[in-house]
Amino acid sequence: MREVLGDCTRCPLHEGRTQIVFGDGDPAADLMFVGEGPGEQEDLRGIPFCGRAGELLTSMIEKGLEIPRSSVYICNLVKCRPPGNRTPLPAEVGACRGFLDGQIEAVRPKVIVTLGKPAISTLLGRDVAITRLRGTWQEYRGIPVMPTLHPAYLLRQYTPENRRKVWEDLKAAHTRTRSV
Repeated sequence: MREVLGDCTRCPLHEGRTQIVFGDGDPAADLMFVGEGPGEQEDLRGIPFCGRAGELLTSMIEKGLEIPRSSVYICNLVKCRPPGNRTPLPAEVGACRGFLDGQIEAVRPKVIVTLGKPAISTLLGRDVAITRLRGTWQEYRGIPVMPTLHPAYLLRQYTPENRRKVWEDLKAAHTRTRSV
């Protein structure tokens, strides 16, 4: 899929990027995380979730689930940074959709964890409220999906309750990888 992506110019996001941020981790991972889009640090380094939100996600994976980050696969809906870290527009998500689907098909995860509203809304094909849907099992092409809050949201709204919710979601997803 990375080769097919090439030096993509399918949407206007390519005009402001430093580089394409494809995905990172085990290409045969049981657990896949899907976020929204690269931020500034991700654009500079070419690695998804390597900024502050990524540090929190890595901590939740490594300290919470007690598995190395390298054992999961992490990617985003769009592969180029939206200006000002805004939510990707539907046309931008659409331009990258085939690559996301290709990543999911290539990795063949047992469970997908979506991080934030845009990721779960895209996979389900409808607008959803993440605060209502998080923590409930969904399905995408036969793969169990656990929607949870985005780590960037946790950084802004870091309460014991939000932390507990995400921890429960990640534990449920990790447990499910062993039973699928």
